[in-house]
Amino acid sequence: MVQRFVLLGEGYNDLYELLEIAKSNRTRVHMLVRLDTKINNEEKSSLIVILQPATPGKMMPLYVCLEGIHNPDVKKSARYQLFEQLSEELSKPIHRLEVKSSNLFEEKELFYQYLIGVLRMNRYLPPLQ
Repeated sequence: MVQRFVLLGEGYNDLYELLEIAKSNRTRVHMLVRLDTKINNEEKSSLIVILQPATPGKMMPLYVCLEGIHNPDVKKSARYQLFEQLSEELSKPIHRLEVKSSNLFEEKELFYQYLIGVLRMNRYLPPLQ
């Protein structure tokens, strides 16, 4: 099974798209994830919606709003509250991990490979088949 990140962006419109993707695919939602990191001494979070593969597909998409939200443990955010509401609406918990920031990687693709490894190691994603 292929697991692939789909970058949406960092703004409100991107978050609304992420929420709508989850709501319109509620039967396919595998997991909601929050990745915390530090960028230039600022605590940031990425929000991810992981979907099950479409039938008969073999790609597991990970829709992400990357590092554009203040870490809610440090600074309350209306954007994160929307993600929490989604969690309640779908009855899916938000799983949290601390990760390296994307600016530590030369290429975004290397960063995504790193994240997929972290998510697999924590059993949030199934292993390669």
